[in-house]
Amino acid sequence: MSLDQKTPLPSKAVSLRPVPMLIFGSRWLQLPLYVGLIVAQGVYVVLFLKELWHLFAHAFDFSEQQIMLAVLGLIDVVMISNLLVMVIVGGYETFVSRLNLQGHPDEPEWLSHVNASVLKIKLAMAIIGISSIHLLRTFIEAGALTSAKTAYTETGVMWQTIIHAVFILSAIGIALVDKLSYASIEASKQQSQH
Repeated sequence: MSLDQKTPLPSKAVSLRPVPMLIFGSRWLQLPLYVGLIVAQGVYVVLFLKELWHLFAHAFDFSEQQIMLAVLGLIDVVMISNLLVMVIVGGYETFVSRLNLQGHPDEPEWLSHVNASVLKIKLAMAIIGISSIHLLRTFIEAGALTSAKTAYTETGVMWQTIIHAVFILSAIGIALVDKLSYASIEASKQQSQH
C-alpha cells in the first residue's frame, strides 16, 4: 500500500474544544425536522389510502379520464413520498449522523454513494418527476378549456409549462455545475499525484 493514499484511521473518540463541540453538535438540531418529515410522510399515507378508496368506490361510475386523473394523483403522492424518503434518509446520513446500514439487506442502493451533491441532483430529478405528473394532469384536464368545465385557463397552463421548463433547466444547471466541480477535483488529485 502506498503512503500517499488516504486510509481511514481507526475509530477513536476525538476530544474537541467547547466551541467546536457546540458547532459540531448543533447538527442534532435537525433531528426534529427529519422526525417532522416522517410525520408528514404518515399524512401522505393517509392521503394515498383516502384517494385509493375514493377511486375504488367510484370505479364503475368514473369515466376513463377521471380514473386516469385519480391514478395520476396516486402516482403523485407516491413520488412525493419517495422524495420525502430521499430527504429524510439521505439528509440525515449526510448532515446529521451515519445510519450504519452497511450489510443490511434493505439498505437503499443509492445511499452508499450519497453526498450533498448527489442528493441535490436526486432531489431535482424527483421535483421534475412530480412537476411532470402535475403538468400531465393539467394537460388532460385542459382538453376541456373551450367548454368551461375546467378550472384551468390558457394562461395557467402556459405558466405551469414555463415553471416545469425552469425546473428542467435548473436540474441541468445543477448537474453541469456538479460535473464541472467533479472534473476540477479529479484534475487537482491527478496534479497532486505527479
